[in-house]
Amino acid sequence: MSLAFRLAAAADHEPLTALVLASFAPITWQKPLDERYGPLNGCDWQARWRLRLEKIYATQVVLVGEAEGELAAMASAAIDAAAALAYLDVLAVGPAWQGRGYGRQMLRGMLDHLRSRGCQYVHLDCLTNNEAGNALYASEGFEEVARHIRWFRKLD
Repeated sequence: MSLAFRLAAAADHEPLTALVLASFAPITWQKPLDERYGPLNGCDWQARWRLRLEKIYATQVVLVGEAEGELAAMASAAIDAAAALAYLDVLAVGPAWQGRGYGRQMLRGMLDHLRSRGCQYVHLDCLTNNEAGNALYASEGFEEVARHIRWFRKLD
């Protein structure tokens, strides 16, 4: 089955947030951070993701993928029009919809949308332990250009 794509509406934000949190729970680097340090200033990984998603909804292109009339996937991107460059920030498939090729469809749908907005380049980050994500991006022609390390410490 193919996903139907559309731009997200305000009414989608809360269900999309739930979808993203469920999708990223097994892979986010912020969850182990909480396990090591506890919630940061009382703000756990889910609360931090919620705040991040609020900013995404306010400032980025958010594309929704629907299957059988339900939200199944989403992708968000920021666009640098001067460089014709997009930064694909979040790509998530709800756990109930995973394993059906919807991640690939969502990626391709967002790339098509970005092309229609004048983008000629797209870049994204993916954690090294996200094997499914990295395999998807490599199979879709993305090239690894750099790696970075996330450093963290508590200030005294």
